[in-house]
Amino acid sequence: MQQENIDDVNKHIQLDRKCGVYELYIKRLMDIVCSLAAIIVFSWLYIIVAILVRVKLGSPVLFRQPRPGKIDTKTGREKIFYMYKFRSMSDERDENGNLLPDDVRLGKFGKALRATSLDELPEAFNILKGDMSIIGPRPQLVRDMVFMTDAQRMRHTAKPGLSGLAQTRGRNALSWDAKLATDIEYIENITFLGDVKIIINTVKQVFFKEKGIEGGTVDEIDITDDFGDFLLKAGKVSKEEYDKKQEEARKLLGG
Repeated sequence: MQQENIDDVNKHIQLDRKCGVYELYIKRLMDIVCSLAAIIVFSWLYIIVAILVRVKLGSPVLFRQPRPGKIDTKTGREKIFYMYKFRSMSDERDENGNLLPDDVRLGKFGKALRATSLDELPEAFNILKGDMSIIGPRPQLVRDMVFMTDAQRMRHTAKPGLSGLAQTRGRNALSWDAKLATDIEYIENITFLGDVKIIINTVKQVFFKEKGIEGGTVDEIDITDDFGDFLLKAGKVSKEEYDKKQEEARKLLGG
């Protein structure tokens, strides 16, 4: 997989994309107001869910995971931030101390959290802090990001969102290429009315289980391959390229 110097590419992408008045000035204000209001209004729900998670799954109550955020114009690199969620899986391990498969550790309680999207509540703090937005491309894993092409990494010229256009078009049914292409489609036309439409469609999907988000939250663990695994199996990258990118992801995470 031949790529240009990623710093130069990202700087070019960031400077090349034009942002409208809504994205530059209004969107962030809406994020602050809405996330703060949600935290205050639903503070009782945060407490109840936290207690239930502590009783059912133990400590810690919160699950955090590094995700790639918006590209920093000063460094030309994606800012890595920690995304927070309520834990939905146990820490059950086998006799060798290895964690059991996700589908085993996700019990009835965890499934209920995801089905109601209650596990997503802590992301309001990510939005308030400024790492995320209410609407934007969902933050993928760092090990997915390193396999993206320069064009696909344009999705990182906007803040990642709690929900996004791809989630309203059938997230679990979309191929990797279609999902990333939909993210690019969104960032090329970020508008107030567009965001409102995505919010409405997301709410409908979560509460009425329409197509797009079936039986889970807007960011449930995929049963499909990571992006790199998908590319390797499809013959789009060699094993050598795959290993090199995985090492790049580990270095980005300080490994």
